[in-house]
Amino acid sequence: MGPLDANVILRNLPYLWEGLQLSLLLAALAITGGILFGAIMSVLRMSSIRPVAWLAVGYVNFFRSVPLILVIFWIYFLVPLLLGRATGPFLSAWIAFTLFETAYYCEIIRAGVQSIPKGQISAGVASGMSRLQAMRHIVMPQAFRNMMPILLTQSIILFQDTSLVYVVTLRDFMTSVVTVANQDLRLVELYLFAAVVYFVICFTGSRFINRLGGSFRR
Repeated sequence: MGPLDANVILRNLPYLWEGLQLSLLLAALAITGGILFGAIMSVLRMSSIRPVAWLAVGYVNFFRSVPLILVIFWIYFLVPLLLGRATGPFLSAWIAFTLFETAYYCEIIRAGVQSIPKGQISAGVASGMSRLQAMRHIVMPQAFRNMMPILLTQSIILFQDTSLVYVVTLRDFMTSVVTVANQDLRLVELYLFAAVVYFVICFTGSRFINRLGGSFRR
């Protein structure tokens, strides 16, 4: 242990920034895909057709019962076999994160929709709306307010989980930190820097969620 050397961070800042950009991009794409497919899965989950609902329940329970790192491994080795060609680690990681997070977003969206009394749909239909219009104009705005804080919380967790992509040799932010730390033998400085970056991003997101929740309550 010697004096802390901040210059090692400054010298490698472009390299670290590239890794952080990749982590943010992967998180953004996975959040978008997860919410989109989670919304579709939640509709199937609430379907009155039992086989469809059972399939959705099986999907959700399966992906919520296995570790994310295992899903990343599966997709990384399985997708090239199914497609007959290499897909690259980024695409494999994005597919794995999307499939995994879809199960969590599905339950969040389902809980948000079911938190709205069913009588509101009946009232909308009685006033001349179709069930789809009642769902769109009455239920979904309220459900969206209810589910937004937990959706954002899950998105922060997803961003933290992007550090797992090192297992498929993808150079995300944490992998870049480890590479520089081992190369320059300055582990303390680099790991402290990584902790600060993760803290700033996640704490900022948490504060935003708190403010958002307060405004929704008002």
